[in-house]
Amino acid sequence: MSAVIMDGKALSARIKEQVRAQAQAMERRPGLAMILVGEDPAAQVYEAGKRKDCQQCGFYYDTFQLPGDVSQEELEQVLEQFNGREDIDGILVQFPLPARLDARRVQLAIRPDKDVDCIHPANVGDLILGVDSFRPCTPAGVMRLLEEYGIDPRGKRCTVVGRSNIVGKPQAMLMLLRDSTVTICHTQTKNLEEECAKADILITAAGHAGLITGEMVKQGAVVVDIAINRDGQGRLCGDAVFEQAAARASYITPVPGGVGPVTRAVLMENTLKAALRHGKR
Repeated sequence: MSAVIMDGKALSARIKEQVRAQAQAMERRPGLAMILVGEDPAAQVYEAGKRKDCQQCGFYYDTFQLPGDVSQEELEQVLEQFNGREDIDGILVQFPLPARLDARRVQLAIRPDKDVDCIHPANVGDLILGVDSFRPCTPAGVMRLLEEYGIDPRGKRCTVVGRSNIVGKPQAMLMLLRDSTVTICHTQTKNLEEECAKADILITAAGHAGLITGEMVKQGAVVVDIAINRDGQGRLCGDAVFEQAAARASYITPVPGGVGPVTRAVLMENTLKAALRHGKR
């Protein structure tokens, strides 16, 4: 079997064009703000991508760069400023923060109606309850990819490898909300190979290159690889050994070019949603 490669770039372009068309018709454009702490090169690349996305969608964009030694109080003051600005509909904080900063306090400091990546406990609670609210961008991007390719999770066995608060746990919840039977695996899971091989839909976000080999993929399964790693040659790759997994899967996401671009597009959708909720038309 040769798997269908799920094209995240093409889906992302369509989503952003729909967002752009809607934003263009609005008298007051949506606005997104990003806060960075320190000078991490990867964060700078991430920030540049958000700036480009906002330009493509016709959004207002603002960024605030804070030094690595910023105090908790100073960071929260910046958040409070963005909370109060009517031109800003969504707020992103680049995580992880330095260990000395209290990430929980930062999550609580973002206004829930501007929390476009669903990290505030109120929005996480709504996710668990199935209430219509923001969805975390990466797990929501996975759901959009499944929908794009006509893959219905209902009644299927899904294995999620990874239990992070921003990907693994919310991904499992979104699959549950779509009537999938979900198993969550992690570093303490025994017989990981057996758990993965049972899955009709295998979603991996462990951050471990080469973790998912061909024999761990059920014949005809859907493989969604969220992880972004580098192999021994420094090339970007996911958790799955792509060629081996693709030989057994029916559908598979590439890395790069799979989930990542859709994640960015969903952030634009969430920001537009926030703007509409704020009364912008």
